[in-house]
Amino acid sequence: MTESTKKKETVVVAMSGGVDSSVTAALLKEQGYNVIGITLQLLPPEITSFGKRKCCGIENIEDAKYVAAMLKIPHYVFNMRKAFKKYVIDNFIAEYMRGRTPNPCIRCNRFIKFHVLANKAKQIGAHYVATGHYARIEYNRERGLYELKKGIDSSKDQSYFLYELTQEQMRSTLMPLGTWFKAEVREKARELGLPVYSKSDSQEICFVSGKDYREVFTRFSENPLKPGLILDLEGNIIGTHNGIANYTIGQRRGLNISSDKPLYVIKIDPEKNAIVVGPRKYGYHRILLVKHPIWPSERPELPKKAWVKIRSIHIPSEAMLTEENSGVKVEFKEPQWAVTPGQSAVFYDNDLVLGGGIIEYGE
Repeated sequence: MTESTKKKETVVVAMSGGVDSSVTAALLKEQGYNVIGITLQLLPPEITSFGKRKCCGIENIEDAKYVAAMLKIPHYVFNMRKAFKKYVIDNFIAEYMRGRTPNPCIRCNRFIKFHVLANKAKQIGAHYVATGHYARIEYNRERGLYELKKGIDSSKDQSYFLYELTQEQMRSTLMPLGTWFKAEVREKARELGLPVYSKSDSQEICFVSGKDYREVFTRFSENPLKPGLILDLEGNIIGTHNGIANYTIGQRRGLNISSDKPLYVIKIDPEKNAIVVGPRKYGYHRILLVKHPIWPSERPELPKKAWVKIRSIHIPSEAMLTEENSGVKVEFKEPQWAVTPGQSAVFYDNDLVLGGGIIEYGE
């Protein structure tokens, strides 16, 4: 693509007010694109006060505006509160109420950034949407397909959160930071004089005031949590809980039961409204099932060896993928700790994202 061609193409950059999206906008402008900065207003009005330091809070919107002014690019704020509440917050609550542990960032990418925002970008005549994700989108000419790959900075790779991207979405998405290391991005921002160069990364869930996700249920849920029983592996009652939504697989703290040995949540039974606990060794599983998997490029021939991540901070582990009804059975070479329904299992072939899906159960 020539520079003259790029100058005719418009890209909408999702600017969160952080260093990554700010440098993304700067890089694309340097490359000759017509850049438009857009910040998404996602948090409901009643929680913007505690969200000001988060990725979509008030303070970050102001930072995005300031950076856009420095880069001399137009900047707009899109109100997507209703969509975010519907697709992310409501789903978050519903999944926990079912005894599952969802990943709201994956939902936000799928339904907000690469669907609602992408559609708005098309409406204003943009050719691309760009984000500050540390991941790569490459076109494989031999296969005639776009491929999603890990970012080269393994400590910041975000491909796990993007496995639901489609060919159409990858065709119109730019992720320039996929070939950068985080330290290089900060140095680039410092060289450009962007005040966000030293800004810390957002780690928490944006609609949670602190590290305790449980306050979301009292704030947003219309259905009260139902107390129930805590059982041991033999089905004996050893305690009570104040709602299954307050627990997740592998949890140890907050069980409020006396035992002469550490106990962990091994299973959550929504039908019985019960929590099953046991020693740590019972929290390891070799097999999990993913229903309705998503393949960003094309469905590989199964069975197939792959490396699989079962949560964002999980180190990929070797496994065999095989067909199982309408889904994929993942059988690990070594048992894995806390295989959690509701989380996503993502399949890799070296740095290539083969696909992934939501975990139904582990055994």
